[in-house]
Amino acid sequence: MDDTRGHPALDTAISRVLLERVDRGELPATLRLSRPAAIVAFSSRDARTPGFDAAVLASEAEGFTPVLRLAGGRPAVFTPATIAFSWSVPSDDPTSAIAERFTTLSGCLVDAFRSLGVDAEVGEIAGEYCPGEYSVNAGGRHKVAGVGQRLLRRAAHTGGVVVVDDAQRINRALVPVYRAMGVAFDPAATGALADHAELTYEDVRHAIVDAFAERFDVEPWTLDERTLAPARRAAPEHVAVARAAAS
Repeated sequence: MDDTRGHPALDTAISRVLLERVDRGELPATLRLSRPAAIVAFSSRDARTPGFDAAVLASEAEGFTPVLRLAGGRPAVFTPATIAFSWSVPSDDPTSAIAERFTTLSGCLVDAFRSLGVDAEVGEIAGEYCPGEYSVNAGGRHKVAGVGQRLLRRAAHTGGVVVVDDAQRINRALVPVYRAMGVAFDPAATGALADHAELTYEDVRHAIVDAFAERFDVEPWTLDERTLAPARRAAPEHVAVARAAAS
């Protein structure tokens, strides 16, 4: 795990470069857990949605950097009290196992959260932000993790966010962003693991690693310059800019 310092979009850029390196056969399947900056992560679909420019400006007004993420879906919020996860795997046919990857990743998160005393399960909560079939909720009431995918020719990225704490801060960004885009959203569906059990950030991180280790052979690996150097160059490409502001 690394704390991403410097450019606020570096975390996303690192995940992109890891996916590209796995796609080229330079790396095996790679799981990355990181502590992101305060960002609102928009998808390419969001960028084509009316109200996107206003949403970008709204996120900035709340102190969050607007970033274009790898996976699809609707806006999601990351803070230093969340864990960003990125699981890049090689595949000769990435489209053939989309559901399997979703099931595996969300299942690992459920196992990790339950080991910490959280009543976690897979399933969408009515009104949740960035809704998805493979979201993970706590107690059937609060979304605490979201999962999305991005496919290349020979690799797939399954990534998202685990909310350890800071649910109220997340809503402070989500409410004006979703309002600007005209997308339905219920702030009551937003939650954090710390609202459901006594745990720390490191507890959650270790529990996720342990859950993956139950299914796969996990070996520690440190980010190298072959990953970091191109990620630093690519980071500015992932910053979302309001077209009205750029004109």
